[in-house]
Amino acid sequence: MDMPAKNEVRDLRFDKYHSHEHLANAARQAHQRKYQDFLIVDVDAHHYESESYGEVFQYIESPVIKKIATESVHRGGRASFLGGQVGYQDTGGRMTRHWLSKKQKFEETGQHKDIVKTTQWMDAMGVDYCCLFPTPMLFLGTHPQPEIEAAMAQAYNRWLCERILAHEDRIISMLYLPFNDPEAAYRTVKEFGGKKGVVGFMVTSPRYKPVHDNAYIKTYALLEEMGLPVSFHAAYCWNEQSLQTQNRFLGVHALGFMWFNMVHMTNWIVNAMPERFPKLKTMWIESGLTWAYCLAQRLDHSYKMRAAEAPGLKRLPSQYMQEMFYSTQPMEMPEDKSILEATFKMINAKSQLCWASDYPHWDFDLPSVIYDLPFLAEKDKRNILGGNAERFFGRKLPLKKKIPVVD
Repeated sequence: MDMPAKNEVRDLRFDKYHSHEHLANAARQAHQRKYQDFLIVDVDAHHYESESYGEVFQYIESPVIKKIATESVHRGGRASFLGGQVGYQDTGGRMTRHWLSKKQKFEETGQHKDIVKTTQWMDAMGVDYCCLFPTPMLFLGTHPQPEIEAAMAQAYNRWLCERILAHEDRIISMLYLPFNDPEAAYRTVKEFGGKKGVVGFMVTSPRYKPVHDNAYIKTYALLEEMGLPVSFHAAYCWNEQSLQTQNRFLGVHALGFMWFNMVHMTNWIVNAMPERFPKLKTMWIESGLTWAYCLAQRLDHSYKMRAAEAPGLKRLPSQYMQEMFYSTQPMEMPEDKSILEATFKMINAKSQLCWASDYPHWDFDLPSVIYDLPFLAEKDKRNILGGNAERFFGRKLPLKKKIPVVD
C-alpha cells in the first residue's frame, strides 16, 4: 500500500478504529491504477465468524454440542469449546486489532453486518469478488474431538450460505470441509456443493490426517464429478512439536504457514493424486510463494533417485505442481526483483497464481503487490488479479466493483 503523506491521514500503525483512513488510501490507489477497467478477484479474504457465534451456534444439530457452544459464548470462553491457539495472529503487526472494528458504525441497510463490512473494503480496494473464509475456525483441525469440527463445519456452512452468500453475489466461498471425519466431509460436499455462492471446498492445513488416505477418495471423486475445486488453507499451530521450539510468533508465522502445506503437497504428489483425479483443481492458500518452488526442486531431486516409491507418477513432481493454483498472500518481496521473477517462473504464475488480500489480517496485501511488479505484462497482471481465479472457479464473473470517490 502507498504510504500516505503526513498531512493526509493519521499514522496507520496507531489508527484508533481500523478502517476509514487506510481504506480511503486504498481507494485512491485503485483509481490511480484504473482497477475499474478489469476484473479483480480476492481468493482469500476473511471475516471473524466468532463475532456471529450467537447466530452460528443455532445451526448446530446436536443438542448437547449446541448447549456447550451456547454456554461458551455467555462465559466469553470460546477457547474452552473450540480449542485455543497460543500466538499473536489477532493482536500484533501493522493491522489494528480486529475487535476494534466492532465499534464502527454502519448504516441501517437491512443487510448482515458481515456483508456491509466486507463489501465496504472490497469497493475501496477495487475488488469485484472475494472468497470469504473464517478465521478462528482455521485452527479447528487440531481439535481433539472430530465431532466438534464436524458440528461446527455444518453449522457455519449453513449459516454462511443462508445469511451471507444467498444475499450478496460478490461474496463467494470455498466451504469448510470437516476433514478429520471423512464421512462428514463427504456429506458436506453432497449437501452444499450446489448452493449459491459455493465455488469449492477448503481444507484447513493444520491437522494430522494424510490427504491421500483412501477414506477421502470418494470425496475427491465427488468434487471432480461436480466440477468443484479443493483448496488447502494454511495456518500455524504453535502446539506442533517442532514449532514449540520457537520462542517468538515471528518464527512460528514464518515456518508454520509453509510447513503444513508442504507436508500435504508432498503426500498429494508422491501418492499420485493428480493422476488419479486429473480434473480436480487444487489451490494452496496463504503460504506465500517461495515454499512451492523450493519443494518442487526438492521433490524432483528425490524422485529421480527413488522413482520406484512413487509408481503412480508419470511426470516430475514439479510438472504437476506447475498445473496447480496458488494464492499470492503473504507474497515475499525481496529487494532484488529478479528473485521474485524467477519464483513466478517456477510456479507458472502467469496462469496459476491468484491474488489474495488476506484482509483484514495484519499482514494483508493490496492488488498493487501484483499490479506494480515491473516484470509483468499488463495481460499477466490482469490474469493474476482476476482472470486466473475465474478459470479456477470455472465460472464467468462480470465486473461488480464500486470504487468510492475520495478527495
